[in-house]
Amino acid sequence: MTGHSPSDAPRAAEIAAGLTEVRERIDRACAQAGRPAGSVRLVVVTKTFPSTDIRLLHDLGCVEIAENKDQEARQKSADLEGLTPPMRWHMIGQVQRNKARAVATWADVVESVDRLALAQALSAGAVAAGRSIDVLMQVSLDPEPADSRGGVRPADIPALASSVARLPGLILRGVMGIAPYPGDPDRAFRTLETVAARLVAEVPGADVISAGMSGDLEHAIRHGATQVRVGGAVLGKRANVR
Repeated sequence: MTGHSPSDAPRAAEIAAGLTEVRERIDRACAQAGRPAGSVRLVVVTKTFPSTDIRLLHDLGCVEIAENKDQEARQKSADLEGLTPPMRWHMIGQVQRNKARAVATWADVVESVDRLALAQALSAGAVAAGRSIDVLMQVSLDPEPADSRGGVRPADIPALASSVARLPGLILRGVMGIAPYPGDPDRAFRTLETVAARLVAEVPGADVISAGMSGDLEHAIRHGATQVRVGGAVLGKRANVR
């Protein structure tokens, strides 16, 4: 395997097996939902895993990668700069406004936009870096507000979307949601599906629904998810970054 030593072979086989299993789950869920194969993108969550694992994912044809901490992601993106095709980096964690300019230097997609001030800071950072960033608005699917997880209440999405869609350097692509646990994932993702339909009617092209993780991706796909975010089911137990 290009760029790897023989000692990487067991880890490569482990990741390949996890990737195959998750892709098969996605295909089965699509078939059960009456959706075409290939209609759901897999984004692998690599937080706490080393750059070497991401390089192995790249060798296996997986270039959509998600991180939740700016400093860790910046280091990994620097480690893997120059890969062909390039990695596509998703920021899925909450972003503090004072970190937005830094995030705008490496993230290709920011999935956790939940307030105008953050979107404005990302916009300024993207413009300064000469970049264009795809953004998703994080919708709160919790029965009660959960400040620690962030997210916009569904009723507030139209107003925020109108403002975000006008910001330079940002392209509004759709919505992201996390089903509450414990809770009913079908109910949560049904809400997200409704919000997404209203958004795309107002912002043509904003048709991404990022929903579903290792434990509930089938529920998300049943309710229109166009991409799922999976970590442990592909990579195994969390590792220390090295």
